Amino acid sequence: MGDPVQLKDEGNKHFQAGDIDKAIECYSSAIKVCPDKKMLAVIYRNRSACYLKKVSHFFIKKNGTKLGKLDMAFKDVQRCATLEPKNRTFLETLRRLGAEIQAKTTFSTDSRVQNMFDILLDEEMGKENKEKAANNLIVLAREDAGAERIFQNNGVPLLLNLIATGKPEMILAAVRTLSGMCTGHKARAMAILHMVGVDKLCSVMAIDDEEIALAACNLFQCINDSLTGGDKREYGKEEALVLDASKDLKTILLSLLEMVASKKVSGHGRDQALNLLSKNVPRKIRKEKDNSRTLFTIDHGLKKILKVCGQVPELPDQLPLTENTQLIASVLLNKLYDDLTCDPERANFKDICEEYIKSKIDPKDMDKTIHAVNTISGLLQGPFDVGNALVGHQGIMEMMVALCGSERDVDQMVAVEALIHSSSKMSRASFFITNGVSLLKDIYKKTKNERIKIRALVGLCKLGSAGGDDYSLRQFAEGSTEKLAKQCRKWLCNPQIDTKTRKWAIEGLAYLTNDADVKDDFVEDELALKAMFELAKSKDKTILYAVACTLINCTNSYDKKEIIPELVQLAKFSKQHVPEQHPKDKKDFIEQRVKRLLKAGVTSALAVMVKADNSILTDGFGISFFYFRVFLALSENPRDRGTIVAEGGGKALIPLALEGTEAGKVKASHALAKIASISNPEIAFPGERVYEVIRPLVSLLHTDRDGKQNYEALRGLTNLAGFSEKLRVKIVKESALPDIESYMFEQHDQLRQAATECMCNLVTCKEVQERFLQDGNDRLKLLVLLCGEDDEGLQTAAAGALAMLTAVQKKLCTKLTTVTLQWLEILQRLCLHHNPQIQHRGIVIVYNMLNSDDSELAKKLIESEMLEILSVIGKAEDSPKRQEALDAARTCLVKAMDLGLIKPFTNTS
Repeated sequence: MGDPVQLKDEGNKHFQAGDIDKAIECYSSAIKVCPDKKMLAVIYRNRSACYLKKVSHFFIKKNGTKLGKLDMAFKDVQRCATLEPKNRTFLETLRRLGAEIQAKTTFSTDSRVQNMFDILLDEEMGKENKEKAANNLIVLAREDAGAERIFQNNGVPLLLNLIATGKPEMILAAVRTLSGMCTGHKARAMAILHMVGVDKLCSVMAIDDEEIALAACNLFQCINDSLTGGDKREYGKEEALVLDASKDLKTILLSLLEMVASKKVSGHGRDQALNLLSKNVPRKIRKEKDNSRTLFTIDHGLKKILKVCGQVPELPDQLPLTENTQLIASVLLNKLYDDLTCDPERANFKDICEEYIKSKIDPKDMDKTIHAVNTISGLLQGPFDVGNALVGHQGIMEMMVALCGSERDVDQMVAVEALIHSSSKMSRASFFITNGVSLLKDIYKKTKNERIKIRALVGLCKLGSAGGDDYSLRQFAEGSTEKLAKQCRKWLCNPQIDTKTRKWAIEGLAYLTNDADVKDDFVEDELALKAMFELAKSKDKTILYAVACTLINCTNSYDKKEIIPELVQLAKFSKQHVPEQHPKDKKDFIEQRVKRLLKAGVTSALAVMVKADNSILTDGFGISFFYFRVFLALSENPRDRGTIVAEGGGKALIPLALEGTEAGKVKASHALAKIASISNPEIAFPGERVYEVIRPLVSLLHTDRDGKQNYEALRGLTNLAGFSEKLRVKIVKESALPDIESYMFEQHDQLRQAATECMCNLVTCKEVQERFLQDGNDRLKLLVLLCGEDDEGLQTAAAGALAMLTAVQKKLCTKLTTVTLQWLEILQRLCLHHNPQIQHRGIVIVYNMLNSDDSELAKKLIESEMLEILSVIGKAEDSPKRQEALDAARTCLVKAMDLGLIKPFTNTS
């Protein structure tokens, strides 16, 4: 054993004398006996320098922190180079090591890629190893360097071999890996598209496997995004010539349109083809003038989409469909029609639809005729004006009524559905009330087929609710709608009836719950509510719209026009109709309904609906906007927000607030702000999700938002800012400070207080302190003046902010005296305040000023009435309510004595 310091010094002498071997021997001996980590690091560094002198590459590697790790040896030498930046030996070794690490990494990646493929294509390899290799390949493909290595190492043909196995797990791994390789790289995406082929990709998406179809859809989307602007690389002059993607995009579009009406395509594949068309054909920004993709799709594919709408699954020789296919097709039709810019384009769309319908109507072939009727139903659920115009054509309505009397169940079912969809407008509903109620009643009573019976009932429900929530426009006799609703609830709660049929019961309730009596009865039926929530979790996403409508009605969260009494009187005088509110649509009834919904588990149901949502359906029908409204209504009462958080409502709201329409994001952000304002962020938004909440809240501070939204956002940010430094930094990075400061100038008392409280929680952040230190602004002056306001809540927040600022930034203590002549008077008022919290904050500010290293300021304070104030407070008897203020005053007096500004009082004997 020896002394490590002595051994190190001996090593240094040998190194300086040029005896490197002796130096290494001394350093190695010192390493064995040195207990001090700092000294050990120095000795290791010295030994590395010795090895470098010998230019012994082997020993450099060995001297790394982990044996055989080039990157660790690189770090050791890097430390040496930092100490001696002009040492050429160090710099040369760093360069050589860097090159070797790069070569080793490349070789390692290449061998790993090949190894993964070997495992995946080995028939005898175990399932667990294959899954691990597949996941590793997918992860590697998501990184640009990894994706390029796979591509360069014959990866695409090997991935095609995986697809050729026909095994679902192999196909999924291959498709997901291709998606990663195509993301954000135009040249590579184009090369892969040509190597794989559009037809091959379509055949994969056509497989009857929901997961594979979705993965293939994602691959198409990645390719489309890369070819249309997702790649930000600079390709230079060759880009226009080499990377012209227009032909490829056209080929993809035509192939997707072929898939729409092909019998070889599965229902899941057809859904994804329609989804891709919905997402990529219509213009995303209406200001763009080019709608040529839409016009091309209408000319080459409109009839194919209409064919999907017209399918009747109960008939033979139909296209494979899922529960969602026809509704997705209707959404696509609606988006295409909305994307048209002029009357001639719309006339062409209508002409193609009319021509298609006429070609299918054949009195001698009922199957073709009901196909035409079902196509009209699809149009009525999409571009309603087009469907409505077709219904108005001579003979169409008569044909639908005649089909209701057919002996075939399928004819009746299709006709009744068409009648239901065509009565969406009040004028047409009035026509049916006069002419169709008896027909639907007759079908309801006579048919033994439950599926037809429930559709006839929904038709009656829809006609009964034609007046909306206007109590004066009830279409049926008193009590009739309640009877219809009772039957709907009965069907809804019957598990022996299939999901598609029970869905129609929710459709009926979606109409009937316009009636407040029906709403009240429904929310009291907990079994019916839970049955509806369970159905909402099923694979059939077409249910979501009806569920969302029902919840909107039950919570009264739809838009209501403001009723101006003067206009009501004027309308009555001119004998115009004036809507009447149902007595049970008043606030106290709504609150009771919300409580019953929460008790039945509406929040967890909404969370599942949001998570398992089909964005194409929700965007097309505005379902996500309904979710926002329901969440807002549920979170209205602060006492209910804990329940919402406990059932995952906070987490469900985050994606709604970040995506979708602008109006929808505002509603979701408002609901999010209500929850964030009173909840523990760790519970409401666990993990990293809490950082995603800040941006939606900051967006509500914009002046375009209403006062309630501004207020709730400020309260939410205040709560988050008080939670952690990371959240405070995130709020600052989201540029929230200018808006918060502007609200501190607001005339509205609540907004001003909320903004000041938020600032109080943010002042511990360095960036905020620097803003107060800057010259040429009134930030500090405003804070001082707010301390002098009469509102205690405002005073508490402002004084708290000032106390923290003066504690951490001594310069602000001096600056405080220059911003307003009233500073001393305001400070004295704080110290004399009857509220113990405000008084304590005021005295802390005084202490900070005494402790600011500004002797003139301290002297000025003590020479003022402040000394008498502090003395009176300090001499008072201890009191639990004011103990903090008493202790702070005594600390100020001790500080003044330490500064020699006052002397301790001594009794003379």
